[in-house]
Amino acid sequence: MPIPVTSYAHVRITVTDIERSRAFYDAVFALPVAFELPPDADEATREQLAFLYGGVIYKLGPSLLGLRPVADDSFDEDRVGLDHLSFAVADRADLDAAAATLDALGVAHEPVKDIGAGFILEFRDPDNIALELFAPQ
Repeated sequence: MPIPVTSYAHVRITVTDIERSRAFYDAVFALPVAFELPPDADEATREQLAFLYGGVIYKLGPSLLGLRPVADDSFDEDRVGLDHLSFAVADRADLDAAAATLDALGVAHEPVKDIGAGFILEFRDPDNIALELFAPQ
């Protein structure tokens, strides 16, 4: 019998530089923080939040998106593991607005593409991780 999953609970991305990655994800997505280690945390709090590995976890609707600063190599979607991470937006107008936001932030991106089933906007994070925004037709 298959496991009856209903959605993703969370995705965590490994990054090389947490400050650089946080600045990028904060500027691009402005997601609320679900978990992070307070700078003045006591030892009990540090132990409780050890699963963060010095990173951060954001709220993304009912799911979570985490950044974990442990990588010491570079991303390659042609290796085993992650190909890309796609975020949903409501419609094509949101993709056009996102492209303008990326332009204002100096983030390189592809043009919005019609892929038949919807539209996508592709770009990369500071560790070269392939990110995509998807809007249905």
